[in-house]
Amino acid sequence: MTQSITQPNLTIPPLENGDKLTRYEFETRYEKMPHLKKAELIEGIVYMGSPLRIEQHGNPHANIITWLGTYESLTFGVQSGDNCTVILDSENEPQPDALLRIKKGGQSIINEQGYVEGAPELIAEIAASSVSIDLHDKLKAYRRNGVQEYLVWRVYDNQFDWFRLREGKYIPLDPNETGIIKSEIYPGLWLDVKALLEGNLGRVLEVLQQGIKTPEHQGFNTNSL
Repeated sequence: MTQSITQPNLTIPPLENGDKLTRYEFETRYEKMPHLKKAELIEGIVYMGSPLRIEQHGNPHANIITWLGTYESLTFGVQSGDNCTVILDSENEPQPDALLRIKKGGQSIINEQGYVEGAPELIAEIAASSVSIDLHDKLKAYRRNGVQEYLVWRVYDNQFDWFRLREGKYIPLDPNETGIIKSEIYPGLWLDVKALLEGNLGRVLEVLQQGIKTPEHQGFNTNSL
């Protein structure tokens, strides 16, 4: 008589902050934790979100989303995202605070599971300070995977960094003489940095509207049809 061999039930452990995992292991554990609101795999290390304060994260996040969402509403062929999972490579599956991607012919796609796969052209993060992971391991991962413009709002430092990828390196973009930074990827995506840091969202959107009215933006809209 042949005896059947019973396979032991394998327990999938929960995600823990600091776990070193492959992307497959990360996704397998994440799927077993539907209550979990945010977990990221950055350079093979698991980072799990903590409670967020409105002044230090919630409101800055909302302002960035409003700015990018307004640009999306007036621009053909682009898509913004809020805390979307992005599959970059075998060791990086971040959930950036905000992104802006070109829907057709861009660097990223929407895969069969509905996730962004590949590098969005622009990613924005709300960071505590210059010691944040956003300016270290995340920056390295985004740079290596070709995120063209990377924005970091360092709330405690009251600083805003806008990096542009050139020849494999992130180069900071500085405001012009009127205090405005202009995207090199998205024509018309203009930002009054001082107004943003001061919480003057009305001024931020006013400057964005100025960018939207430029011939460069109109040309970008036409080419995106």
